[in-house]
Amino acid sequence: MRATVMYGAGDVRVETVPDARVIEPTDALVNITRACICGSDLWPYKSMEPSETGRRMGHEFIGLVEAVGPEVRTVRKGDLVVAPFAWSDGTCVFCREGLQTSCLHGGWWGGTELDGGQGEAVRVPQADGTLVVLPVGKDDALMPSLLTLSDVMGTGHHAALAANVGPGKSVAVVGDGAVGLCGVIAARRLGAEQIIILGRHADRIALARDFGATDVVSERGDEAVERVKELTGGLGAHSVLECVGYEQSTLTALSIARPGGAVGRVGVPQDASIPAAQPSFFNNVTIAGGPAPVRAYIEELLPDVLEGRIEPGRVFDRVTDIEGVPDGYRAMDERESIKVMIQF
Repeated sequence: MRATVMYGAGDVRVETVPDARVIEPTDALVNITRACICGSDLWPYKSMEPSETGRRMGHEFIGLVEAVGPEVRTVRKGDLVVAPFAWSDGTCVFCREGLQTSCLHGGWWGGTELDGGQGEAVRVPQADGTLVVLPVGKDDALMPSLLTLSDVMGTGHHAALAANVGPGKSVAVVGDGAVGLCGVIAARRLGAEQIIILGRHADRIALARDFGATDVVSERGDEAVERVKELTGGLGAHSVLECVGYEQSTLTALSIARPGGAVGRVGVPQDASIPAAQPSFFNNVTIAGGPAPVRAYIEELLPDVLEGRIEPGRVFDRVTDIEGVPDGYRAMDERESIKVMIQF
């Protein structure tokens, strides 16, 4: 089968690899119909050390179940399913608490040991705890939005929950990538009164406004902080969604939170320490977040997608086939594309 393998920074290849297959009795074999490239895939694309073996890529996909192991009970051959970006058993103490990204028997797609989502098929461990059956056909018009439930929509929602977004609150979203844009959707869905998007790309800003952003801040650094405070009566935002992970974006996020506010961090941190530690401490700013347990959110968000109340699939602005994936990485890295969908 064909799959994406990264061998080092900027070195993405589509190669023929061994076919995915059921190995464990709790496995399912899924033939992928839709997948995508994630902003977090760009971190190794920029910095991965050269590797002779490479690593399989991709962690967001929808597909048709081709086969299941004898212990699988909740999915069967022919089901159309969506997979969250981490697989989990659904039964351990952390899964029962809604934190599937810390599952005692779970893990992450791709790498050197497991199939990645950017390929023709995937072996899904712990299929019963991982996969969610979708009540639509494989070519349904909602497919782009349904695909976002595997990661970016759930991650934006997680950032909003971590930042305590709620009715009547002011929210600032740091980052205008797919996760930040989905964070705007999440903030509006949770009842925020004011939603400030921090970004400077015209196409993304236009989409953010469509999703519910009320204000735009295109400045950076101290100027951005001052502008957000102007927009919030000099106080700062109740809730801040940090959707980038750089030191500067984290500093901005902590600096624009009002005293007693909260910052939800879902951008993968690129630094070992948190900036502005003392100011955020003395302002009683809550800092929360991490990798989103999107499996816990799929059933909650799915009805809103199916009934058209939210349209997170609009973050996809380019479609390619599997052979076009390397150029998709380039396009996202060079900001030619917000998010690339792979269609099989």
